[in-house]
Amino acid sequence: MLSTQLVSELGDARSTLRATAQRCDAAVIVYAGGEVDACNERTWRRLLSEVAIIVTAPGSLVIDVTGLDFMACCAFAALADEADRCRRRGVGLCLVSRHPGVARIVHACGFRDRLPVYPTADAALAAAF
Repeated sequence: MLSTQLVSELGDARSTLRATAQRCDAAVIVYAGGEVDACNERTWRRLLSEVAIIVTAPGSLVIDVTGLDFMACCAFAALADEADRCRRRGVGLCLVSRHPGVARIVHACGFRDRLPVYPTADAALAAAF
């Protein structure tokens, strides 16, 4: 489901970002691990956009960041941008994280209304957004 270029970037031995995507009925769940920072922001944005176009309304795009050790501000900005594009198409985008810092950053950046945060993928899938 991902382009060869994106798979290559994610599979590069020097890459600090790992990700897999899985379809679950009308939703797609992305499981991200490693780090997202300025060095791989382009790859992160490509990942989000490639997976987002697969989801059709009224589906959901769930980004599970539980496996990320670090998320720079650019990662949150990319998520908010993609959430806006998804919303215009009738697709909901949300985050999954048990780390309280993620929700605090989403709130502090003013993204709370654009990026709901759930503790598990199951909770995100069960939510109507």
